[in-house]
Amino acid sequence: MKPPLRILLAEDSATDAELLRLEVGSAYEAVVHRVEHAEAMAQALREETWDIVISDYYMPGFGAMAALRLVRGGGHHLPFIIVSGNMGEDLAVDAMRAGADNYVMKRNLSRLLPAIERELRDAAARRSAQRAEQQLMEQSALLQGIVNHFPGVVFQVMSEKPGQYTFSHVSEGSIELLELPTARLESDPNAFFQLLQKPDSANLQVHMKRSAETLAPVNWEGRVRAAQSGMIKWVNIRLRPRRIAGGSLVWEGFMANITLSKEHHIELVEARKRQSELSSHLETAKEQERARIARELHDDIGGNLTAIKIDVLWLAERVGAAEPRVRAKLDALEALVDQTAASITRIGQDLRPGILDLGLVAAIEWQAKDFSNRTGVAADVRCECAEFDIDNNTATALFSILRETLTNIAKHAKASQVRIELETTDEDVELTVTDNGQGIVAADRLKPTSFGLRGMEERATQLGGTVSVAAARPHGTCISVRVPHRSTADFEGAHGT
Repeated sequence: MKPPLRILLAEDSATDAELLRLEVGSAYEAVVHRVEHAEAMAQALREETWDIVISDYYMPGFGAMAALRLVRGGGHHLPFIIVSGNMGEDLAVDAMRAGADNYVMKRNLSRLLPAIERELRDAAARRSAQRAEQQLMEQSALLQGIVNHFPGVVFQVMSEKPGQYTFSHVSEGSIELLELPTARLESDPNAFFQLLQKPDSANLQVHMKRSAETLAPVNWEGRVRAAQSGMIKWVNIRLRPRRIAGGSLVWEGFMANITLSKEHHIELVEARKRQSELSSHLETAKEQERARIARELHDDIGGNLTAIKIDVLWLAERVGAAEPRVRAKLDALEALVDQTAASITRIGQDLRPGILDLGLVAAIEWQAKDFSNRTGVAADVRCECAEFDIDNNTATALFSILRETLTNIAKHAKASQVRIELETTDEDVELTVTDNGQGIVAADRLKPTSFGLRGMEERATQLGGTVSVAAARPHGTCISVRVPHRSTADFEGAHGT
């Protein structure tokens, strides 16, 4: 099938119009609408759509140049071909300059079809280019709108020499964030660097230099002083570098105002620091109180019980076997005194084992033996040295963590063996407890009632240390506590005692 072709023809000769239709009809299913004057052509352009306009150069009161003005003046980008029987080269050149696309002599109509095909292709190419240009303009406008409404500054910075930067593009967000117009930054890049606080400015230069050397992205936070108000703001700059022709470097990215989040972060860090200090103070006070109560139980109540037992024994000697009922009461009273003394000893050890006064290693060995006796779980202690100098706070914290760990093993692990290791260096003390039980899963650590592990972590954090929980091989759990090694002298010097 022949392709359709709608032709608007300005021609006063019906014969010439028929010849043209026959010529075109050999290749197209042509619809030819002939007009002879300007009014008819204008009406045809308004009311219908056309693929191409063909016009005779000479017509009474009308002609190709008038038809061309109608077409182009009306905003129609239709291919325009002049067909003439007597048209000189000068006139053809003038017509082409005025906007005609081609011309064909009537005595050589064989050129008409190639001319039509060429102009149709060119017209299609122009339409495609116009659509592409329109889409590009729309996308550019959309991108510009997004950039201008971005809550920050989108910019491109270029460096032709190390340490020298120029802003090749800056979005309008600079007016709100930096209180500087885009034109100022693009013409004077130092205007931005002058807003940076001195330590932060040097730090940004270091980041930019490293990025230039390694082509690594930049992720930097620092403070700027707004140009007009003088307000200090925290900003986050993120840039990605690329090398362009000529060897220059270009970074594209954005600058965002993070003042509120930074202030909240600083407040949160300070709050956590205060909370940790308070927790540490409360823990120290609690340990001191526990030690005081244990001491009073041992010294006061324990001493009184010893005196009572001595008196009971004195009475028992005086009564003898003559009063069996009284002697039985005294024996029962003596047993009650012994039982009470044992309870006081046990309570005192729970509050603060006196064995800690003999050193951390001795306390660990005693706790492991006591754990084995109570639970039947074998506990192997491996310490690299018999004893070492460590401040009381650190020793108490490590011992408390060990005791909490062994309690958890007894309750949950279903283990048959426990290994306790204590290693020291000049910088750290590491306590590791490994069992061969059923292990701990991540979900157990996240339980709201998992206070044991949280307490361990809090104690270690107060000492500047860490707690790690991992699976042991082939099964079981390994809990490792690492804290700074502080001797008694170090601790007393830090606290002015």
